[in-house]
Amino acid sequence: QVQLVESGGGLVQTGGSLRLSCASSARTFSNVAMGWFRQAPGKEREFVAAISWNDAITSYTDSVKGRFTISRDNSKNTVYLQMNSLKPEDTAVYYCAAARGAIYYTRADLYNYWGQGTQVTVSS
Repeated sequence: QVQLVESGGGLVQTGGSLRLSCASSARTFSNVAMGWFRQAPGKEREFVAAISWNDAITSYTDSVKGRFTISRDNSKNTVYLQMNSLKPEDTAVYYCAAARGAIYYTRADLYNYWGQGTQVTVSS
């Protein structure tokens, strides 16, 4: 069983930045792809960003391209989401997820493990 723990959420003004972290208990963290998803009130969970096991491939949803950056440090079993130029529409609970043996996925149902989520609120 893999445990994922997110941190770094909070309240920020429009245009501000936050850095989310997701620490994994996976013994073979370097062999799993990681993703970030978000869910706003009344909306479905949506894909935000993903990164392959070897950090070679990243993917972003269009609305965050150029503003968000996903990265990972396999020596620390941690994946990050740097969020810049935040907008009120970025307000959501952000979840990290892990997929075994994958390049990366954009579909939530293909991830095997999920964190508990961290709240990001962007005020206008």
